[in-house]
Amino acid sequence: MRGLSVGYVVRRVGMFLFTIWASATLMFFIPRLAPGDPVQAMITRITSQAGYVEGSGKLVAAWRARFGLDDPLPVQYLHYLKSMATFDFGYSLAQFPAQVGTMIGRALPWTVGLLVVATALSFLAGSVIGALMAWRRTPSLLRVFLPVSLTFTAIPFYILGIVLIYVFVFTLRLFPISGGYRGDLTPGLSLAFVNSVVQHGTLPALSIVLASMGFWALGMRGMMVTVAGEDYLTLARAKGLRPLDILFRYEIRNAILPQVTALVLGIGGIVGGTVLVEYLFGYPGMGALLYQAISTTDYTVMQGIVFILILTTVTAVLIIDLVYPLLDPRISYERR
Repeated sequence: MRGLSVGYVVRRVGMFLFTIWASATLMFFIPRLAPGDPVQAMITRITSQAGYVEGSGKLVAAWRARFGLDDPLPVQYLHYLKSMATFDFGYSLAQFPAQVGTMIGRALPWTVGLLVVATALSFLAGSVIGALMAWRRTPSLLRVFLPVSLTFTAIPFYILGIVLIYVFVFTLRLFPISGGYRGDLTPGLSLAFVNSVVQHGTLPALSIVLASMGFWALGMRGMMVTVAGEDYLTLARAKGLRPLDILFRYEIRNAILPQVTALVLGIGGIVGGTVLVEYLFGYPGMGALLYQAISTTDYTVMQGIVFILILTTVTAVLIIDLVYPLLDPRISYERR
């Protein structure tokens, strides 16, 4: 591939594998440094609901043995690495006998569907706003109103979510308050189910778009200002090209590369979900599942979610590193 060397590809793949191993190792040890016992916490929850659990001490010992929590830490670590390598995340500690893979498989499509749409809309809206803010020929009226959109950036996702719930749920009664779809519907490709999914996902997506598009706009504006004085733009104007051609073919095309990098990293982190937004709206995605796992000290679910998040993020970084020479011929990893 032009711009790439075999040595560079080998180094990047090696760094890819090392990053996955190092991150997964940290994820194994960090939850175990926190105080508390997941099995004892589970028994405590059962006791609080049922009032009394007979033989709770024996039950705790049996469950610790069942999940290998009594094994020496190095043995647990080796079992953990094997599980991560084979994508066999085992059983949930808090919701046994539910399997972690099944729980993630149910939550992942909801998060991917929500955040892919929200991230794409935020990226497009923010990049267009940033480009227009820096473009010399932007109408004066737009120059007045475009910066207003950046004010949402200072507001956290969950605060915007609360405002949207108050306005569109309790005041205007246009959208449902929580969930992924109406409880009386059967999941499928029916028009009623799709319409319900869109209605339930609109407010979470809108809170993400409003709160994040300002970052894209500021980044795009900064890059547009950087390329504004380049010689190729002077040459393009000297050729008599139309202003819109110069904007899209020369300014935006060269300014958007850092934006693409950030977008790929953002897409790589999508599977982790937006924890507070999903929790606030009761959305059945990965963020809500991760929040539940943290609150119940569910090691296996936390490890499964974070491992997939790590894997998708470092894969996205690897892909963008290898694709960059195709996007910009000025970039080359070949030895001179």
